[in-house]
Amino acid sequence: MADYIHDIRAKVGHMPIILNAVAGIILNDQGQILLQKRTDTHNWSVPGGYMEYGESFIDTLHREVLEDSGLEVKPIKLIHVFDQGFTKYPNGDITQAISVNYLVKPIGGTLIAEPTNETLAMAYFDLDDLPPLLNQQNADIMAYVRTHLTELQALLKTAEI
Repeated sequence: MADYIHDIRAKVGHMPIILNAVAGIILNDQGQILLQKRTDTHNWSVPGGYMEYGESFIDTLHREVLEDSGLEVKPIKLIHVFDQGFTKYPNGDITQAISVNYLVKPIGGTLIAEPTNETLAMAYFDLDDLPPLLNQQNADIMAYVRTHLTELQALLKTAEI
């Protein structure tokens, strides 16, 4: 089912729904985090998105990070699951995402430089100087990464690619 969420929305309209999501936490050598400026809301979030029916979290991770950022990634470690917070999209859809977050390392691809149908821009940001974020869940993710930055950087340095 290549458009599971669209099919669900056709049945339930804008009713609040719970969706499974996955995100890739990408850090550079300066400890900055890669964020995507979204076309739907014009604010920023970690690259990732909702699962399609039949996908695993890892399948979704690879697909969504590539779609959002242009990067192929290797998952290093599942770092945290966020299950609180709601998002209301400009079209009226409301979701509560169960978001599985992986620390990932880019292994190929090219960072998107021109707008696409999902991404207006990609940029690295200091964790203490972030742009407007998509939702509270993204703010919670940033707080988690900020608190665990030293540990996450050590994992990246020792990860086998």
